Amino acid sequence: ADFDAKKKRKLAEIYRALNSDPINVATLRRMAISEGGLLTDEIRCKVWPKLLSVNTDDLPPLPAREELREDNKDYQQVLLDVRRSLRRFPPGMPDDQREGLQEELIDIILHVLQRNPQLHYYQGYHDIVVTFLLVVGDRLATALVEKLSTHHLRDFMDSTMDNTKHILNYLMPIIDQVNPEVHDFMQSAEVGTIFALSWLITWFGHVLSDFRHVVRLYDFFLACHPLMPIYFAAVIVLHREQEVLDCECDMASVHHLLSQIPQDLPYESLISKAGDLFVQFPPSELAKEAAQAAQAERTAASTFKDFELASVQQRPDTVLRQRFRERLRGEERLRGEERTKSILTKPRTNRFVKLAVMGLTVALGAAALAMVKSALEWAPKFQLQIFP
Repeated sequence: ADFDAKKKRKLAEIYRALNSDPINVATLRRMAISEGGLLTDEIRCKVWPKLLSVNTDDLPPLPAREELREDNKDYQQVLLDVRRSLRRFPPGMPDDQREGLQEELIDIILHVLQRNPQLHYYQGYHDIVVTFLLVVGDRLATALVEKLSTHHLRDFMDSTMDNTKHILNYLMPIIDQVNPEVHDFMQSAEVGTIFALSWLITWFGHVLSDFRHVVRLYDFFLACHPLMPIYFAAVIVLHREQEVLDCECDMASVHHLLSQIPQDLPYESLISKAGDLFVQFPPSELAKEAAQAAQAERTAASTFKDFELASVQQRPDTVLRQRFRERLRGEERLRGEERTKSILTKPRTNRFVKLAVMGLTVALGAAALAMVKSALEWAPKFQLQIFP
């Protein structure tokens, strides 16, 4: 009964925020993050667009299917991935209904890629798109996924995996801040961060079997900074501290343990822990620790301020232009400051600097270096390890 009362209060607060003028996006963010998330798919249909500042009044119609698929360079790969995505649909769904949704899934992906030639398809992208399709339907999913692909997911959609590797580089510094023992054990095992790649680039959609947990995480990630999924990944590793430390200290054993994600995680407490860590060790500090400020400039993380501003004002273009001008002015100033700072860094950061400079490969030892390099460039060949 107490739970029901809490749920009723939360529903009332969400609808109040939706009906206020202007819409109270800050409250909606808080509701999406706090216990239970957005509660129902009906509410998600209303709130997710607000969190992404997508105007639902004039959604563009989807182009004809034949038109989309003709001579499309990504069609074959998308088709293969979508065919393999059976387990992402609710068990017991009739075949013809599922097949219809799979066709819609292909259309949404091709449509977003066609409209944004700067974006590159990656394996795992369909795991994110299918979540939106199942919750909000094809037209709204297309608009939301397009906005998400040009913001939160932008780094995964480059022609190379450099920015994705850069985001994975945050994982070890977060773990080190909270639990140096686990961090040092993982470093000794030379396990690297590849085990978290499929978590990150699918927002955990690929690895969690219960759809309710997936949408609960999407509520959280949509309301937060684009780097929140890597904090959540760190929290999962930290939650498994004892299993990790009891494991054989070698790459294969630790990688195997960590890549098998437990399905019975205490999601609500992990979500609130990830939020706490984000506040305690914000990316800007970790980026300094990792001495990668220059690279961070180009990543989605650094454009989030604009995105947040835009979603509050719901007038993205002007805000983004204004922020871009400010950033150009600020960049010169920052470069001078960074130079001074790097001379004055505290001794503790030496390990981070090394970690950053050597990137993903630092933990993997010289022998594995070549394998990982080629694995990241040719992800499909490596998909057995990345996508269990």
